[in-house]
Amino acid sequence: MDATILMLLLQDGVVNGAIYALIALSLVLVFTVTRVILIPQGEFVAFGALTLAAFEAGTVPGTVPLLLALGAAACAADLVEARHALDARRILRIALRDLVLPGAVAALAYALGPGKPTLALGIALTLAIVTPMGAYLHSIAFRPLEKASVLVLLVAAVGVHLALTGLGLVFFGAEGSRTPPLSDAMLPAGPLSVSGQSLWMIGLTLAIIVALWAFFGLTLLGKALMATAVNRLGARLMGIGPGMAGRLSFSVAAFIGALSGVLVAPLTTIYYDTGFLIGLKGFVAAIIGGLASYPAAAAAAVLVGIIESVAAFEASAFKEVIVFMAIIPVLLWRSARADPVEDEE
Repeated sequence: MDATILMLLLQDGVVNGAIYALIALSLVLVFTVTRVILIPQGEFVAFGALTLAAFEAGTVPGTVPLLLALGAAACAADLVEARHALDARRILRIALRDLVLPGAVAALAYALGPGKPTLALGIALTLAIVTPMGAYLHSIAFRPLEKASVLVLLVAAVGVHLALTGLGLVFFGAEGSRTPPLSDAMLPAGPLSVSGQSLWMIGLTLAIIVALWAFFGLTLLGKALMATAVNRLGARLMGIGPGMAGRLSFSVAAFIGALSGVLVAPLTTIYYDTGFLIGLKGFVAAIIGGLASYPAAAAAAVLVGIIESVAAFEASAFKEVIVFMAIIPVLLWRSARADPVEDEE
């Protein structure tokens, strides 16, 4: 391996790491706020990519009826959750959030989808379709289990992942899809050439990181999420509802996942089950970062991307094994540093 090849591998690793960083950040966000390890995060990535591909093909994506179904189920779940304090204003708010919003998005998709919308409009519609799914999944599957243990929440997350994977096969089929790049430009950088798509990926990742920093540090909603992450009971005593915090964190995670799908779809063919592997690598980065630190998760994601790129060159048959084995020394190190915990009887 000479210096030029090493630079190419590092470039590929940083580009892949940008996607893994987005996944890792969303996993850290959801876990710190709700204690849910969001295994279905990869499905948001796949749904984002396949939804945009459907718009590019001039068809209405299968995520539109899925959005309507999830909205109706979330409306029923929210009404049951608030049954002891229902009034006209709350019913109207739930109906607007769970029925009118997905209905309006679906109407736009059915009106504009067959006409092959422009790339920018297709991306906007994709984000509008996938983002509310996060909040609806929280209301349906995780809000009733908010007091359960992390293990129970993990089992529920696995169940949601399996359900969404099956629905992805039903709505999109087994064929894969790709989308056109956001930019066809090729910029020389010494012995390398940097594609415009790579710059879009890195730039949007940095923009998301800055936006999250500003959101948590400067906005009232962001500070409410941070308070919930630091002390759930204290946040509740200050009037910050766990339901609101959970819906917001899941919505942000779904938005980041859909955006990741839009960015990665031009680089590789996306199938209905591709998101799981991408999400799993983001999960590895989040674990290396401790599932608590956003900067550590982003840095670990770049490291995972570089390890994957080098492993693909040196031992392509064992690329995935090497990437996932990287988590073992980190877990051993954290276990050695952790204080012993006695089992409660």
